[in-house]
Formats: sequence, structure tokens, C-alpha cells
Amino acid sequence: MTVAAPVPVPNTPTMRDSSGFDRLIYERVRLGIMSALAMNDQLTFNELKALFNVSDGNLGAHARKLEEAGYVACTKSFEARRPKSIYRITVLGRKALLRYLEHIEAVIKATRRV
Repeated sequence: MTVAAPVPVPNTPTMRDSSGFDRLIYERVRLGIMSALAMNDQLTFNELKALFNVSDGNLGAHARKLEEAGYVACTKSFEARRPKSIYRITVLGRKALLRYLEHIEAVIKATRRV
């Protein structure tokens, strides 16, 4: 019995490295944050927390990673003496998300051809 050689995943024109896979966005909560912000002008911390049913600490850690990478921007203020954090996706973040989605689409297309 012969085993077929692995089929390489096709590269998309906008990939920035050989793997084309942004590990920062790959994680479930971070991908969710990026996707939600791509569909909404802005979301508060509590709105994001409700969407993904995660703890404050978990969401804060993931949001901070995305902010440090320049993928999201956070504006902090107070409303009725309570802290309010508002998140928006940046231009860099939108490009990174689109690059990630192109890579996933290429993987799906390559898999369907097999």
C-alpha cells in the first residue's frame, strides 16, 4: 500500500511569513474579539465579556495581548464612577484579521480538493 505525499497548503498573496498563520489571532477568544470588533464600530469590555462568557481576567489578558500588538485600541474612562473600557479594531488589526481569514480559506479550499 502506498501513502500519498502531503499536499502543501497554498500560499495567499498577502501572507507575511512562510506559515501565513498569525498565532496571536488563532486563539478562540482573541479571534472572537477581532471578529466582533470587525463587525462593530466599538464594543465595551462588558459587551465582549458577555459575547464570549469568559472571566474578567481572561478577557483582559487576551485584549491586552491584542492591544500590545496594535490590533485593537482601548479607550478607558469612567461612567457613573465605574471604569468603562471601549475597544475598537485598528487598521493594522483589520489587515491581520483579513490575512488570517485568507489563510484559513486557502486551507479549506486545499482540503476540499483532496
